[in-house]
Amino acid sequence: QVQVVESGGGLVQPGGSLRLSCAASGSIYNCKDMGWYRQAPGKERELVARITRGGNTKHVDSVQGRFAISRNNANNMVWLQMDNLKPEDTAVYYCYADVERALWEATERYWGQGTQVTVSS
Repeated sequence: QVQVVESGGGLVQPGGSLRLSCAASGSIYNCKDMGWYRQAPGKERELVARITRGGNTKHVDSVQGRFAISRNNANNMVWLQMDNLKPEDTAVYYCYADVERALWEATERYWGQGTQVTVSS
């Protein structure tokens, strides 16, 4: 089994910062892409940022210049540094990890349970 656990959400005022952490553990042969999605009330889940094992990143336009994704391959961790937060960033943030559990096995996506981020004065 593979477990994905996020932490670091909370309540912050507009303009503030939060850092989300996520760790993938368990039966992992190779952890490929990792990233973050978010889902606001009444909206569809959307990709926020992703990072390849080699360190290539993609951030959605709405967070470009404010959020930064990073990772540590040695312990299969990924972080999302969120600066200059806005009320529209309020959502549940979900971490994912694309994992090969063994050589020649298909890659599967594993999700965390989500962490709430609320931006409000």
